[in-house]
Amino acid sequence: MSDHTDQSEVPQIYLLTPAAFDVQTFPALLAQVLDDHDIACVRLALASKDEIELGRAADAVREVCHARDVAIVIDSHVALAEKHGLDGVHLLDGARSVRDVRKTLGADAVVGAFCGSTRHDGMTAGEIGADYVAFGPAGASGLGTGVQAEKELFEWWSLMIEVPVVAEGALDVDTIKSLTPHTDFFAIGDEIWSQGDPSAALGTLIAAMS
Repeated sequence: MSDHTDQSEVPQIYLLTPAAFDVQTFPALLAQVLDDHDIACVRLALASKDEIELGRAADAVREVCHARDVAIVIDSHVALAEKHGLDGVHLLDGARSVRDVRKTLGADAVVGAFCGSTRHDGMTAGEIGADYVAFGPAGASGLGTGVQAEKELFEWWSLMIEVPVVAEGALDVDTIKSLTPHTDFFAIGDEIWSQGDPSAALGTLIAAMS
């Protein structure tokens, strides 16, 4: 995950898997999306806490991603990232564990931190070694606390902070148009997997960036 894009460039796509999927059929669907679009990174975002299920999914998705030179990270599970040859981990607890995880996984691993809508937490995560900071939900959502990461946060971050920023959560065409000048990545997952043709749905969202 590279530094801020030049403002004349469009953000990159950071693709999230569904929270649950069939390990027999999803890899082919993922492969289609990766073949159709330029994807910077994939995040295994399963809700499961079953180590065997997560391991099988990690192996299947890693195979698809690495065959296409796309990095793959996993939500939270540092040990599984190491065990299954993934490229890093996406932390859901803000800055709290960034330093320890960086020490565990090493300098070359991708370590990202989701910081909700909290500027201070994001700054701390960046200072102690996060490769990127994610804020969200970027769109209106009734999930979690319902507190939205406002456009002003992304505007400020892109002007003041070198650490790449990811906009995620409840993204639609209008939100993407609004945030395109101010973010490095859009994290897109449920927005497309719930559609009949996920690749086409992603294409519509990507088109909103131009």
